[in-house]
Amino acid sequence: MRHDLVIFDNDGVLVDSEPISNRLLAAYLTELGHPTSYEDSLRDYMGAAMHRVHDLIGERTGQRLPEDFDDVFHGRVFAAFEKELKPVAGVEELLQKLTADAVPYCVASSGSHERIRVGHRTTGLDRWFDEGRIFSSQDVGRGKPAPDLFLYAAERMRVAPERCVVVEDSPLGVRAAVAAGMDVYGFTAMTPADRLAGATQLFSDMGELADMLL
Repeated sequence: MRHDLVIFDNDGVLVDSEPISNRLLAAYLTELGHPTSYEDSLRDYMGAAMHRVHDLIGERTGQRLPEDFDDVFHGRVFAAFEKELKPVAGVEELLQKLTADAVPYCVASSGSHERIRVGHRTTGLDRWFDEGRIFSSQDVGRGKPAPDLFLYAAERMRVAPERCVVVEDSPLGVRAAVAAGMDVYGFTAMTPADRLAGATQLFSDMGELADMLL
């Protein structure tokens, strides 16, 4: 099936940010007295908006994270991005092919608009994404696994949900896409295939994805 819109997740799909951000998140939570391993962070928070971190810590400990938690965490993440962040291998070639074939695409991320733009600017992907192609959980209030963000992106791009395909690498993102009534291609570079249950198809590199989309 040829889709009318490709909706990309950002972290882990367009930019290789998940190892960086989850390493720093685990370290910061541990520093604050909430012991968290890198593997714990991937399991609990990968693909989620920041409110999930606050919600889970609150549920598990009855404590609230500091008021400046998000600002401090993002400051650390952005500093690390400047030094370490790379685009996911093959994604620039894929975006070039989609553009050449006039296939509409956008990004819909649990991350903030600032996080998306910092990542794109650092990796050079900003040339592929103008303002009209960038959507954040900030735009809708409820992050993944709620379908709101993907439905909002489809509405803004003027494409029916059933004509969209989402490219995701997290269980929360796959659940959100399925709830939105969209096909979803699961990226298994960091996430085991069995954790992406519900995906329409799975792929392990961007070359495979190009064959699936074009």
